[in-house]
Amino acid sequence: MDQAIGLRKKGNNEIQVDRIVTTAISALQKPVRVISVSSGKGGVGKSNIVINLSVALDRLGHRALIMDADLGLANIDILLGLTPKYNMSHVLNGQKRLEEVLVDGPGRVKIMPASSGVQELTRLTDDQKLLFLELLDGLETDIDVLLIDTGAGISDTVLYFNLAAHERIIVVTPEPTSLTDAYALIKVLYSKHSERHFRILVNMAADESMGKFVFAKLSKVADHFLDGLSLDYLGTIPHDKSVTRSVLQQRALLEAFPETPASKAFMQIAKTICRTRPNVNQGTIQFFWKRLLNV
Repeated sequence: MDQAIGLRKKGNNEIQVDRIVTTAISALQKPVRVISVSSGKGGVGKSNIVINLSVALDRLGHRALIMDADLGLANIDILLGLTPKYNMSHVLNGQKRLEEVLVDGPGRVKIMPASSGVQELTRLTDDQKLLFLELLDGLETDIDVLLIDTGAGISDTVLYFNLAAHERIIVVTPEPTSLTDAYALIKVLYSKHSERHFRILVNMAADESMGKFVFAKLSKVADHFLDGLSLDYLGTIPHDKSVTRSVLQQRALLEAFPETPASKAFMQIAKTICRTRPNVNQGTIQFFWKRLLNV
């Protein structure tokens, strides 16, 4: 019996079921892309970048989950005017399942909120780190990209989430202190944890040429002192008054002011991210490892 005859003998319902099963299998075999977004110092607009990159990726067809990993000083929910009833502290304490603390963000974006003013969460224990991986592995939600908004600096928790990710984005501004602290973060991850690949996103620059100039300064220092390091220029978010206005409105810039220069830059950077092939073998700790093993 040839394949065509076999297909003709199947009823419409059977064919539909086959399609559903095939789609489900494809979804299980698709690893989640994990990207950490960090900075050497605070005040560089990192959380705002994570929000708008998530919205931009969503508009390009890639469903995103934001993990607010600044565990003791939550920012994401505040920037979006959200008041989540539960957060990661309730999960770590065993009071809630991970799915129960997720809240809806702009579009199809999901948010895993952190807690504010809980000092115990600023330094995770080894058991808590393992619990995080176990919880994320069992997360029952259909996402393509996990964006981790880490804290600033070189704390143990910041380093942990950077090492866990497949890709690392470092946010800098033209301020000298931002460049110095970004270099310090990169140096620690390079010298103590052998991380070689970083993508640099310049925020609040006057224009694209200024952004490339800032990247060149950081790259020059890194190339001189850190042999074998790979820094890639991801893009520039120009200084835009609409960003401040969207923050005051507690809305994503791409929703409040979609035609501004900064919004267009976010879309372009999201397209650049989508064009690059993720290396899911990178990261000393693998999120969603069971799903990867099933491939």
